[in-house]
Amino acid sequence: MSLKLVSLTSALAIAASAAAAEQNFNRIASFATATNNADASAESSAEIISVSGDGMTLAYSDSPLGVVGFIDITDPAAPAALGNIDVGGEPTAVSLSGTTALVAVNTSPSFTSPSGMLKAYDIADKSELVSCDLGGQPDSTAVAPDGSFIAIAIENERDEDLGDGRVGQMPAGFVVTLPLVDGLPDCAGMTTIDVTGLADIAPEDPEPEFVDINAAGEIVVTMQENNHIVIIKDGAVTADFSAGSVDLGGIDATDEKAALTFTESQPARLREPDGVQWIDDTHFAIANEGDMDGGARGWTIMSKDGTQVYESGADFEHAVVQTGHYPDRRSDAKGVEPEGMEFATFDGTPYVFLLAERASVVGVYDVTDPAAPMLQQILPSGIAPEGAIAIPSRNLFITANEADLIEDGGARSHVMIYEYQDAPAAYPQLTSAGADSLIGWGAISGMVAGEGTTINAVNDSFYSYQPTIFTIDAGQTPAQITAALPVTRGGMPAQKLDMEGITLDGQGGFWVASEGRTDRMTPHGIYHVEADGNIDREISLPAELLAVEDRFGFEGITQIGDTLWMAVQREWGDDAKGHVKLVAYNLDTEDWGAVSYPLDAAGAGWVGLSEITAHGDFVYVVERDNQIGSAAALKKVYRIPAADMVAAPLGSDLPLVTKEEVRDLIPDLKANGGYVVDKVEGLAIMADGTAWASTDNDGVDDSSGETFFWSLGQF
Repeated sequence: MSLKLVSLTSALAIAASAAAAEQNFNRIASFATATNNADASAESSAEIISVSGDGMTLAYSDSPLGVVGFIDITDPAAPAALGNIDVGGEPTAVSLSGTTALVAVNTSPSFTSPSGMLKAYDIADKSELVSCDLGGQPDSTAVAPDGSFIAIAIENERDEDLGDGRVGQMPAGFVVTLPLVDGLPDCAGMTTIDVTGLADIAPEDPEPEFVDINAAGEIVVTMQENNHIVIIKDGAVTADFSAGSVDLGGIDATDEKAALTFTESQPARLREPDGVQWIDDTHFAIANEGDMDGGARGWTIMSKDGTQVYESGADFEHAVVQTGHYPDRRSDAKGVEPEGMEFATFDGTPYVFLLAERASVVGVYDVTDPAAPMLQQILPSGIAPEGAIAIPSRNLFITANEADLIEDGGARSHVMIYEYQDAPAAYPQLTSAGADSLIGWGAISGMVAGEGTTINAVNDSFYSYQPTIFTIDAGQTPAQITAALPVTRGGMPAQKLDMEGITLDGQGGFWVASEGRTDRMTPHGIYHVEADGNIDREISLPAELLAVEDRFGFEGITQIGDTLWMAVQREWGDDAKGHVKLVAYNLDTEDWGAVSYPLDAAGAGWVGLSEITAHGDFVYVVERDNQIGSAAALKKVYRIPAADMVAAPLGSDLPLVTKEEVRDLIPDLKANGGYVVDKVEGLAIMADGTAWASTDNDGVDDSSGETFFWSLGQF
């Protein structure tokens, strides 16, 4: 029996009220690259992306498969597969010019014998039209705005396993240009531009990375490993200069502890830019990803004479932190790693789109004043955005996300489509922006409603050195994390905790449930946390439970009267197949007991519980599978009559509770425009019956980092 409580439209949390609507980019669809493949189980990837002259067809380079994939976006909300072209090597870039796809192909047999081709294909019938020998290994491509020529960075990349992975390693890279005649490259007209002898770092071995061309026909080139920038006009270098360095402060620069601490600095950090985009005929922007010795974690605007006009410093990374997308396990490397860029003007406003590879977001900046860009939005993307293309004529923006985690059962590579709308921003749905200090957060794994519009939430063991109880104001849009309470023992961060559930103790403190993993020396348990965050009581599991325990332990906690109830995620040793325990602990008598809960049948993967909360005459649970994307089949809220929650002694025949479906969460998750995420782990119900759900973003590790936090309406 299904209980329809509220409509999807009324339940979704959005990022601003309708009355305050303004122009924003919102994701409307996503396309898994596997959809284009004859073998959907093969690894594939969307990397560099471009669009046809009519704005209706996308093409992306797919290095793992050695193909260029095509997508029909006649209806951008329903992208359709158009198949692949095998390009006979590794496609490193694709640029569409009118009805022609210009593909840079790496055919190198080795690092010391680099080679490559520029191939032209007809978009409609996918036939090969022209093939030009480039004389080296290509990286990026760019077509002049007037369509008169194409520029190609010939990187001749280094072998990272030799010489400590440093430049120089011969042969040197260079830049080539080819005239385009009716959209096709004129191989005989190829011009080679020498860029050796310019950089302070390994001048004998330049590695051109990204190229872009302005309306004046000037080419800007980043040489990432050399930390250098070159300007080319009419086949000659007209200017070159160092990309410079940045003094960074307020960053997390070490990965020794699983904690978000933004108190460190890096003086004179080389920018080592990757992506580059002209924003007018005088200024260009660079994404400072870093490679060998640098990575300034942000972006910069420079004039073509080398003058710095704007530097983001740590500001962009801080904005990413506030949306829960900071990749803590990259702290000792290059943080969020800005890599790709796009520039376009929408409705008269010039925008820079900055892609953060490791944070899996896009920063959208208004660059009306190049000296003072304004961050307008943080957009959620797939995992590891690599390329982007803007289509202002259709109010569309597209990202290509290269990570394909099929081997680990994770998310597939996706192309994601956004529309420039007269509508509120739909993301983020949870943020710490506006708090008194910078609050890093992620891996939200359990929630409980407090007074008014307040919700408390916990993070899980991903942040093992920083267990935290967050205070959330759900009355704001987006919901705001206003405080972060460290969970401590003796004044130090509590260790060996895996907080997966939280409930109030009625006296200003909390009870938290730790899932535990005995194979990692993290015990299953229940902990009392005082209002100041100190753990003053630990309740270990009794021998009857420890004898049958499994790594999938408590995934939520709630309180009914004097009894704490914990949901066990999956079957333990004495459970019937397809049944899990709801475990009871009486705080007065210290007696343990349980009831049995019947899980839905599993399809692929497994099914288990991930939250429990009591409200009124019912106990609500979140039941889900561990599948993601198109494989996800079960993400639901069920309710159990409170009258069924009569615990029997452990080891006895446990009473079987009845359940009733309250809400299927998959339509909610699909409404975000991306793929269906796997971990719905938080459920909080306010005093008035308003329910809120949240997802766990796995600390942005092999995850897009997206956290969804939305109202389910009245329960």
